[in-house]
Amino acid sequence: MSEADPAVRIWRVRGQVKAVVLVLHGGAEHSHARVPWWRLAYQRMVPLAKDVHRAGRRHGVEVRLLRNRVYGWNDHGTDALADARWALERIREDHPGSPVVLVGHSMGGRVALRVADDPAVIGVCALAPWTPPGEPIGAVRGRAVLIAHGTKDRMTDPVASHAFAERAEKVTSRSARFEIGGEGHAMLRRSRVWNRLVRAFTLELIEAGGNDETLSAAWNRPSSERLRIPV
Repeated sequence: MSEADPAVRIWRVRGQVKAVVLVLHGGAEHSHARVPWWRLAYQRMVPLAKDVHRAGRRHGVEVRLLRNRVYGWNDHGTDALADARWALERIREDHPGSPVVLVGHSMGGRVALRVADDPAVIGVCALAPWTPPGEPIGAVRGRAVLIAHGTKDRMTDPVASHAFAERAEKVTSRSARFEIGGEGHAMLRRSRVWNRLVRAFTLELIEAGGNDETLSAAWNRPSSERLRIPV
C-alpha cells in the first residue's frame, strides 16, 4: 500500500474467514483535508467495529475499518466511493468468495448504499445516513438494507432517510428502518442500541443467528410500519 492509498484497520479471526464486515466512517459535504487516525468521525466507528468483531469472530467474521484519504464527499463523491471500492477489492483479493456486509455512518452510510452493487455485498447497515433527495437506489437492488436514524439528528435528515427507504424497498431483498428515540447524530446517548442493531443484522445475514427479537420481527411488519420502527 502506498501513501496515496486509504488505510484499513483489521480485526482478524483465527481460522477460516467466512464473512467480512467493512465499516465506513462519516465526513463532510466539502473538505479535502486528510483523515488522521484521531479524527472523531473515524474514532466514532472503532467501538462499533470492535463490538461486531467480538460477536462475530467465533463465526469467522473479520472486521475492517476504512480510513478515507480525504474527509469530504466533494462534488460527486469520487474520492470516498473510490476508497470504498478499493477496500472491497482488497477484501476480494484476501478472501475470494467471502460475503461482505457494509456498515456506514453519515457520509459513510451514503457511500455504503452507493457501493452495495459490488458482487460480494449481501447487505448494508446505514446509520444516520446522508441520503439527499434523488439519491439513487439501484446499488441496493437484491441486497438486505437496514437503516437506523436518531429522532433528534440535526446533521443528517431522518425524513430524507425515510424517503430513501420508501423508494429503496421496491428493489431490496428486504429492508427495515429504525427510529432511535432521543438520539442525535453522534450515536453516543444510546450507543448500545446502535451496536445491537448492527450486530444482529450482521449475524443474521451470515446465518450465525442474531437472536434479536426487534430485528426478527421487523422483516414481517407491513411496509407502513417496517420503515418507522421505534426503538
